[in-house]
Amino acid sequence: MFIQKYTPLIARIFSAVIFIQTGIANAIEFADTQQQIADVGIPLSALVVLCVVIFEIAGGVSLILGYKVQIGVILLLLFLVPATLVFHNPVADPAETISFLKNLAIIGGLLMIAAHGPGPVSLERSAARSKSLQHSEESMR
Repeated sequence: MFIQKYTPLIARIFSAVIFIQTGIANAIEFADTQQQIADVGIPLSALVVLCVVIFEIAGGVSLILGYKVQIGVILLLLFLVPATLVFHNPVADPAETISFLKNLAIIGGLLMIAAHGPGPVSLERSAARSKSLQHSEESMR
């Protein structure tokens, strides 16, 4: 019972930590991150960095809280897929193979979270239970 109840929460937290940490780091090192993005030829690098920071932090917080996880996953994938292809492309640089494969594993985990939902310990489930109780009380009146 413990495993079924808490494993999704632990998985969401483990999946989110890297995004929140890098989102904060990218915000702190905004100019350096902007330069890295500009160096690979991506236009509007400041706007891209701003989006990256927002997507990583909002998506990570969404996962940890278990609230609107499908939206959180979409935000994270909007960041992670292009970042993987641009910065960890094993065809362009064979030394990036491990980072590329790790990102594929993270993408797989995010897709599992999106497919199966946040699990029983989440704000989303708490809100649904609360709404269900309110509806039951109203129908009893």
